[in-house]
Amino acid sequence: MNFKEIKAPINTETIDREELEKKSGKNIYGTICILEKISQKISQKIKENLDKKLEEFNFINKNNLEEIFENKEQIDLSKFYEKLPKSTSISIQYLLDNKIKIN
Repeated sequence: MNFKEIKAPINTETIDREELEKKSGKNIYGTICILEKISQKISQKIKENLDKKLEEFNFINKNNLEEIFENKEQIDLSKFYEKLPKSTSISIQYLLDNKIKIN
């Protein structure tokens, strides 16, 4: 998953319920359940990716505690992940962009 190409909104937006139902082919409750499962998978992938990248910093700076707090690369990485849209927004955007198919 390339996080730089995610086009989901960062802020909360109102989405037409009927459009979501039309895209999923299910009622709104079925659609929400499916999007929730997809959102959990996306959230897990984001967390795994972040943990893997932060682990590199832990090995490098294990002995020097001051470097951990002053590491600019680590701070930039954290800011990037903080600015990512929520996993629920990403899953909804994937449905609206026809990147996922629901049977």
